[in-house]
Amino acid sequence: MTKSSLHLLKGTGYLISAVSVILLGIVSWDSALKSPLLTACLLGGAATSIIGMFCRWLSYEIEKRQEERRERHKAR
Repeated sequence: MTKSSLHLLKGTGYLISAVSVILLGIVSWDSALKSPLLTACLLGGAATSIIGMFCRWLSYEIEKRQEERRERHKAR
């Protein structure tokens, strides 16, 4: 598996995870509306989960670009 396809697979995995968080949030929404605390927890949990996945994906993206820069500098 090439680095590019591995990177795409990681990004796809994080996207699928984010969609699953949204779907689970939709299923839970009616129950969470019964309590402001539950609503806040549902929204906060979903948001932090998606933000966490984005941060992990972004770290891979930054590492990939740093490696590409190193390889370009070595090729000179």
